[in-house]
Amino acid sequence: MSSKIERYSQEKRTAFVVVFAFCVMLAEIIVGLFSHSMALFADGVHMGSHVLVIGLNWAAYVLVRRLESKGTTRYDTEKILNLSAFTSGILLILTAIFIIVEAVERLTTHGEILNYELALITAGIGLIANTISASVLHGHHGTTDYNSHAAYLHVLSDALTEIGAIIGLFCAMLWDITWIDSAVAVVSALVVLRWAKRLLWDTGRSLTKL
Repeated sequence: MSSKIERYSQEKRTAFVVVFAFCVMLAEIIVGLFSHSMALFADGVHMGSHVLVIGLNWAAYVLVRRLESKGTTRYDTEKILNLSAFTSGILLILTAIFIIVEAVERLTTHGEILNYELALITAGIGLIANTISASVLHGHHGTTDYNSHAAYLHVLSDALTEIGAIIGLFCAMLWDITWIDSAVAVVSALVVLRWAKRLLWDTGRSLTKL
């Protein structure tokens, strides 16, 4: 019974983070495009991966709850959650590749960053948003399974990329070193790739267990 209660609590926290992350994603992508900040745009895309990853996480909890309410034993509910996390890892790899391609294109075009102040404010808001999301997902008793733990680690990694985006913007604004902004975007993508690799490895081993 306690396991079901924990899952339901995690489901509610996850639903909140999905809606919250979606709002922040729109703000960062729009401001990133208008300010020509590749790092901020990349972080917005990465935040979009939150919506997909944590959205899958939330959907898995909903499915598991409904299956358990019907009393069916045909499905392994733990594997349903792990499969959701595994799928999230694949989506993150695709997101990271997209960010790297966009960053390289930005480097070759030598574009300028516009409206540093607005970009920095939005990046700061993103950092605060990820801190809030991490706190909500972790809750008072920590994460309860692979899915919730994966989502928690994902939000933490994005908070680190927010810090990198802020550093890149400051360097471009103070010393006109605009390539750092794109370099930070690549570093952000590498963080995503590392997280995705770990997620795929852990959940893959769990799914292959009999």
